[in-house]
Amino acid sequence: MKKSPNDYRGQSKKLEAKNKIKSKAFAKKDAGRKKPGAQRAKTAEAEESRYVQTRSSGPSDKAYKLLAAQEGISNAKAKELIDRGLVYVGNQKVMIARGELPLKTEFRVQKVERIRPIFENDDLIVVDKPAFLNADEVERQFKGTRLLHRLDRETSGVLMLVKNDAFRERAIEAFRKDEVYKEYVAWVEGVVTEEAVMDEPILTEKRHGKAHSKISKKGKPAVTEIYPMEVSGKKSKLKLIIHHGRTHQIRVHLRAFGHPIVGDEQYGGRRSQRVMLHAKKVELLGMTFEAPEPKLFIHFSA
Repeated sequence: MKKSPNDYRGQSKKLEAKNKIKSKAFAKKDAGRKKPGAQRAKTAEAEESRYVQTRSSGPSDKAYKLLAAQEGISNAKAKELIDRGLVYVGNQKVMIARGELPLKTEFRVQKVERIRPIFENDDLIVVDKPAFLNADEVERQFKGTRLLHRLDRETSGVLMLVKNDAFRERAIEAFRKDEVYKEYVAWVEGVVTEEAVMDEPILTEKRHGKAHSKISKKGKPAVTEIYPMEVSGKKSKLKLIIHHGRTHQIRVHLRAFGHPIVGDEQYGGRRSQRVMLHAKKVELLGMTFEAPEPKLFIHFSA
């Protein structure tokens, strides 16, 4: 029999009693050490700079201009593709749109998958959002709808858009009461073999126009249940059930847990093709919506 959100909350309390001390220890350790994400970001930028310099000994131009010429697109579009993390030279992702590269550089542009509809009725539309697409871009493609919630740009999976205010109010109330079941899948750094619960408040601030979240006593309540699914080398696949749903909640909690998400450089993960986080299942007002894991997730351990 399918578990209700209340069943999961009861299970979460049991796990919390067992693991809260452990999770707080991770959070305390995380707060007192140098942030690996920032250090890795600096290292990544240095590596990219060295890459550009070594490849730019001859005639060169800015990466976005060369890409625009190669693809027959505008400079603005070329810069957008680089900023989205979709442009590669060989296996090296181009990180700096204004970086100098040789005139003969050949780029590879990763294509964004199409939005796949999952469900539609008179109240809402549910889609499987591909990675590298902003939630606002999805909303613009479905006229007359409003986002009910959001997914980060590189997070794929279940995204819901509402068609009328009456249903939106009912849905928002369900979210507010934590009556919505939200399940994610992620690949993380390191080996995780035991279940855990991160019960740590999250505070979100703006940094250079972008949202950045952290664990803080001044933050809002946030709970993330962690269930190991698979271990491959020094990486683990996790099932994650969240309560409350704060900005970057899973990313922040997993960093504090000591196992940042693969590809999540903002919160300590190593560079990868994308942030390896997928919104797999949502249960809302008696309805269940599910987005299959991307092929990259299924074959990541291979």
